Formats: sequence, structure tokens, C-alpha cells
Amino acid sequence: MGNSRVVVTGMGIIAANGFGIREFSTSLRNGVSGIAWIPILRDLGFSCQVGGIPKGVMAMAGDYLPNDELPAMNEHMIYGCIAAMEAFRDAGLRIPGREEDDVYEDTGALIGTGVGGLDTSAKVVVPKVAAKKTRRMGSTVVERIMASAASAKIGGLLALGNQVSMISSACSTGTEAIILGAQRIASGRAKRMVVGGCEGSDPHIWAGFDAMRVLSSRFNDAPEKASRPLSASACGFVPSGGAGMMVLEERQTALDRGARIYAEVIGTALTSGGMRNGGSITAPSPKGVIRCIRQGILDAGICSREIDYINGHLTATFADPHEVKNWADGLEVSDEKLPYMNATKSLIGHGLGAAGAMESIATVIQLHEGFLHGSPNCEDLHQDIEPYAKSILHQTIDYQAKIAIKASFGFGDVNSCLLLRKNDSE
Repeated sequence: MGNSRVVVTGMGIIAANGFGIREFSTSLRNGVSGIAWIPILRDLGFSCQVGGIPKGVMAMAGDYLPNDELPAMNEHMIYGCIAAMEAFRDAGLRIPGREEDDVYEDTGALIGTGVGGLDTSAKVVVPKVAAKKTRRMGSTVVERIMASAASAKIGGLLALGNQVSMISSACSTGTEAIILGAQRIASGRAKRMVVGGCEGSDPHIWAGFDAMRVLSSRFNDAPEKASRPLSASACGFVPSGGAGMMVLEERQTALDRGARIYAEVIGTALTSGGMRNGGSITAPSPKGVIRCIRQGILDAGICSREIDYINGHLTATFADPHEVKNWADGLEVSDEKLPYMNATKSLIGHGLGAAGAMESIATVIQLHEGFLHGSPNCEDLHQDIEPYAKSILHQTIDYQAKIAIKASFGFGDVNSCLLLRKNDSE
């Protein structure tokens, strides 16, 4: 990545099964699902009527954000801002007041979203334009629909003076934001970066996926069973909203200020399959995935046998069996030697542009706290995954993993791979 070592010093999470690191960790350890039946989806005629919506967050938004700014923010922005503030404080950093002029010139933000302000476009822009009432949209509508809405707001709230940008790479977004932030620090262009992803949970965001028939629709009457990565009876992913934010920091800077270090970023890779060799706008090319995994390991300077744990992308679609095989091929291990693997989406659903960041936080928590969470609903493993059955975690186990690998694969045949090492390793 570069000459400077990069560590994780702060985390903030808003997920369907937990708000904040402590609650989220407890839910992961105890196998608590955040998936619920959502009546409005039935009323709107969705085939999938379940999803993961963070509980109570919007009601507490005023406790975190200035009341005069809330009208200029939509759901994904609020999720992102609160999670970023939580991460900043968790890192032991002070959030300046709005009246202060100083900025953190050595600190920036790379924030991602997959769909962003589509809910505002659907509820405000399109109806007002159709009704010829554009002047009644309000003066803040652009702030809510611009692609960089969340990153700009976070940059202002935290007084960040380094690069503040947004990225969007479909379901790879959250992991890619972490990788690009780590690379910026490693190259010496910043001392720390706030990185992650956020996504709203409005039906307008999920509607296109329901139209594609890639969402789970057979378990509307049993929501906790609906998200089924690795399962033979998987029937599509469960959509969710939320945010995951990390503070990444140059290691010596973190040590000098006495910061707690959760884990170290030791390797990264970003690739595309070029939509060739089986890759398409909606499916990853196996060659591109394998190349991404191998490049990440090469960047980390380790051998694949040193990896203890895989946090997969694993969406509960037709891609899962192919992904597991790609992991084995990418790590160049036999079926029975594949490291432990779990699917965080089984508990929180698929957070789209926020998914990779939320799942990366789950990965760091497990490294830091010494456990690996189970993946419910895959008792009936897909037949093509059966050869790897020893590696699939059904129940939570106490396990002191040292090195973890996390990957995300997005529409457009784009891939991101992140390797993390537990802090007590050198």
C-alpha cells in the first residue's frame, strides 16, 4: 500500500440489529437478526416484504445533529453522519463546534453510497416537477440529492480539512471506501481518514431490486429466516439500510496520542473483471474475483495459509456457490483447508452501498473480541458448498483469529479485498 502503516482507531455502526459497537457486537455474538416484516412493502405490492431497518435512529437524530440542519438531510445522510460522529468519538477525537474556525487539516473522509438520495428524488423532485411546482421543492433539495451529500455533511460536521469525497461502486462501495482511505494514509497524503458507507431504507431504494426478482420473497411470514446466504433454499437477498464508519489512522500518529487500536490494515486490492469471462453488469467474473483475492494477499506480504477467517460477500443468490469456490481458488487451498467463513448478511441483510463497511466493522469486532459469529439459516447448505462444510460457521465460536480477509463484489463486475490483522500481532 505504501510506507506508512494504517490502523483502525474508531468505529461507528447503525445496523438493523444494533446501534453502536457494543449493541452490534452483542447481536453478532448472540445471532440476533435485524430482519423484520415491513407492512408498507405489502401495501406497495412488493414481492419481498421483509427488510432490515435500523430501529429508533431517526427519532434520536436531533440528539446528534443541529435541528436547523435536519431539514436539509435525508435518511442515508443522517445514518452516515451519526455513524461518523460515533466513530470519531470512539477514536478519542473531539468534534469541534460550528463556531470554531480550526479544521483537521490532516484528516479527510471518503464516504460511499450506492443509491444515495433516490428517496428524495422520488418523494420531492419528481412529483414537484410533474406538478409544475419546482419552486416549492425548497432550497435544500439539492443538498439532499447530490451524490456527495453524505461526505460533504460529514466533512462539515467534523471540520475535516483533507480530501473529502464520495465514491459509488455498487455493493463494493463500503469496502472500497476503506481501501482508498487506507491507501491515502499509507502514501502519506493524510494522517487519518473517516471512511465507510451509508444507505437509506426507503421502498424507492429497494423497488428496482424487487423488480429484478433478486430479493427474498418466500419467507415474508418468517422474517428471521429470510436472509439465507450459503443455503440450498436461498431465494434472494434481503435489503437493508444503515451505515458503517471507521476512523483509519497512521499507526505512529495513533500511538503518539495514545489511541486504542482495534486492528491494522495490512493489504488491499481493487480489481474489475471487465465484464468478460462470465462477468456482467450483475455478475462477477470468477477470474476478476480470484485476481482481487490474490492481489490483496500479495499486498499484505503474507501467504494464504496465514489467513484465519473469511468474511464473505455472500448475498443468498445464485452467486454464493461460485463465490465460495472462488475463495478456495483465490487462496489456493484444498476444500478442507478453507479458513472459517461466515456471512454477516444473514443477520443484517444486504446494506447495498453500506454493506462492505458494515461487514468490515463486523470483521474488526470479531478480530478484536476473539469470536466468530454464526450464519443462521444455512443448515441446508447448497450442494456445491457441501465440500467446504467444515469451514462454514453455523454457531458462534470463541476463536482468536489473527488475520482476516474481507471482500465485496459489486454490480459492474467490480471487486474489493481488504486484509486486517489483530492489533496484538506485529
